[in-house]
Amino acid sequence: MIKYDLKCDNAHIFEAWFKNSATYDAQMSAGALVCAVCGTAGITKAPMAPSVPKKNSLSKGDRTAIAEKETNQAAAMMMAMREIRDTVEKNFDNVGDQFAEEARKIHYGETETRGIYGQATAEENTELREEGVEISEIPWLPDSDN
Repeated sequence: MIKYDLKCDNAHIFEAWFKNSATYDAQMSAGALVCAVCGTAGITKAPMAPSVPKKNSLSKGDRTAIAEKETNQAAAMMMAMREIRDTVEKNFDNVGDQFAEEARKIHYGETETRGIYGQATAEENTELREEGVEISEIPWLPDSDN
């Protein structure tokens, strides 16, 4: 297993584990990697410092326990993020790329108040916040695992 720090076009840095570097290369070439925070597909490797353990600093059992704990934590986080996605999809209207426009209409009372979700650019999100429109950005996982 190999761990890479990845960075998306929106400057989110996250880590991902791969069977080997060839697996990373194959997933990258196929466009199968997406940001764990915002879902964008613009991914590159982030600069990483090598982890060189001191001699006898951790036993193999300790390293295995730490890796297992990290894997379990990552799995729990992914499950929680999927639950958020399911809740949003079941209870809110998907307005797609019209999110900024629909959020403004709701904010200014031009349409009924309702829960919506969709896509907006970083610039649109900034503009909405500056106008006082209350929005939240949530990490949106793809339908399939990386």
